[in-house]
Amino acid sequence: QLQLVESGGGLVQPGGSLRLSCAASGFTLDYYAIGWFRQAPGKEREGVSCIRKSGSNEVYPGSVKGRFTISRDNAKNTVYLQMNSLRLEDTAVYYCAVEVSDTCSRWPGRYDSWGQGTQVTVSS
Repeated sequence: QLQLVESGGGLVQPGGSLRLSCAASGFTLDYYAIGWFRQAPGKEREGVSCIRKSGSNEVYPGSVKGRFTISRDNAKNTVYLQMNSLRLEDTAVYYCAVEVSDTCSRWPGRYDSWGQGTQVTVSS
């Protein structure tokens, strides 16, 4: 069973930073692609970043390029999303998910298992 648990969300001021963690259990996450998505109220779930088993990664929305970085610690079986220079519009619930086919698809429907999400609120 592919289980993921996100943590690290919280309330931060504009311009601040957070690091989200996605811990895996029941499988070794460097065998698959792990994606980060976010969903703001009233909006569709949006792909943010993804890392493949090879270690290559994607950052999808232009709005987060240069600010968000994905990384993986194989020893801890955890994927991270470092978020810097946070903006009001980054406020959302952030989810990680595993894609067995390892394509780093931007479509949420391609992912096989999801964490419960962690809330990120950017507010002054």
